[in-house]
Formats: sequence, C-alpha cells, structure tokens
Amino acid sequence: MAQVNYFSKALRKEVGCYVLLPDRQEEPGPYPVFYLLHGLSDDYTAWLRWSNVELYVRELPLIVVLMDGDRWFYCDASHGPAYESALVEDLVGFVDRYFPTRTEGRCRAIGGLSMGGYGALKIGLKYPEMFCSISAHSGCHAICRNKEPKDFETAWRRIWGTKRAIRDNDPFRIAEQLDPRQAPAIWIDCGRDDGLLEDSRQMHEHLRKLKIKHEYHEFPGAHCWPYWDEHLPQAVAFHCQVLGIGRQSNRA
Repeated sequence: MAQVNYFSKALRKEVGCYVLLPDRQEEPGPYPVFYLLHGLSDDYTAWLRWSNVELYVRELPLIVVLMDGDRWFYCDASHGPAYESALVEDLVGFVDRYFPTRTEGRCRAIGGLSMGGYGALKIGLKYPEMFCSISAHSGCHAICRNKEPKDFETAWRRIWGTKRAIRDNDPFRIAEQLDPRQAPAIWIDCGRDDGLLEDSRQMHEHLRKLKIKHEYHEFPGAHCWPYWDEHLPQAVAFHCQVLGIGRQSNRA
C-alpha cells in the first residue's frame, strides 16, 4: 500500500490518495484499476479505517485507488473546485504514469458509497470509454434534481448552481445520452432502511426504461459502514468478473 500525493492541475494543489497494490509476486502486472470513492462525511482514508477493503482485494491482481473528493460530490462545481476533472484527468493520468496499470481499452472500474456512489455512477456513465464497470452503494443519485434542506442549500448552489452544472452532473440525464450498447456494467445496491433508498429505486427504474443493463439489489441495512463493508465484496466480485481477472473470496 502506498500513500502518495499528486499534483492536480484541475484543483491547483497537491491531493492525497492511497494506492493498494497486489500482493502477487507471481503476477508482476500490469493490472486493472478500481477507483473507490468515499462519502460526504469522510475522506480518502475512510475505506481503510471503516472497512476491510485491504482484506477483500489482497489476493487479487487488481490495483485499488482511494481518492479524496472532499465534499464536492466529484463534480466540476459551478462555483468551486473541479473534482471530476481531478479524477478523470489528473488522478487517472498520475496512476497510469507511476504504477503498473493496464491502460489499453476499458480496464478501469469505479465505485463508491453515498456521495461516492453518486460520483461513481455519474462519472462511469459519463466516461464509458474509461470505465468498464460501476458500483454504487447507497448513492444520492437524484441530489442535483432535488434541493436539500437549508443547512445544505449554500453548498448545493455552489456545486449545481447553474443549468449547465445540473445538466452536466445529473446521472439521469447522462444515462439518457448514452447508447445502451456502450454502457459500462452497473451494480447498484442500497439498504432497505436507508434514507436514500428512493434515489436508488428511481435510478433502477430509469435505467430499466432506457434498456441499460444493470444489477440492482436491496438488502437489509441502513446508511452505515457495517452495511457497506458487508456488500463491498459483492461489488469487488462484480468488477472482477467484468475485468476478467477472476475472484477468490477473502472474507473470513
């Protein structure tokens, strides 16, 4: 595992990230890459602190990158920083330059929870030439359509404060512009006691109407780390199948 800083031109500053490297001496690479995004109340250390992600990917020929998205929903904000560009332009380029990654074709996966679930789905649908699979746990997929309570209103306007920002960051609209034959493989799940369950249900129905193939699951649980840690291995297995690297179960 490497904790590194990279300079983001989009953000005009250095940004931290973790890169989890395969422990497979017999397979020196190059490897596909899984970009895993955190939620609103966390940072790029959260998946390491609150889940067993290291255990789940330890024996896989897969690089996992834990990006920092601050609280900007992985968007190029209308009145703020450009975290979407920081990912698709700066971070992907940095990882491909300094780590043994597969860069041919579609050999990247992207996933996340809550804010990161929204970000993963939005970015994965927006850049299908870059990402072959998407996983979204408990995503707030309709957030740029539905204004939040007043304690979030100022932040909402800074991120999605123009018609263009809403258009460019609405995964519902992005899905409508996508040829279903070019869509990445998609996994969406949410807990039945999660306050964001309706967002996942709406996205599932929208993708179904658009004839975009995807897997949708509702499981027991709420908006919490025990839920996400329980279902992360399923998402990892889903990505591994799409990436064609197989899957060994690492759960105790």
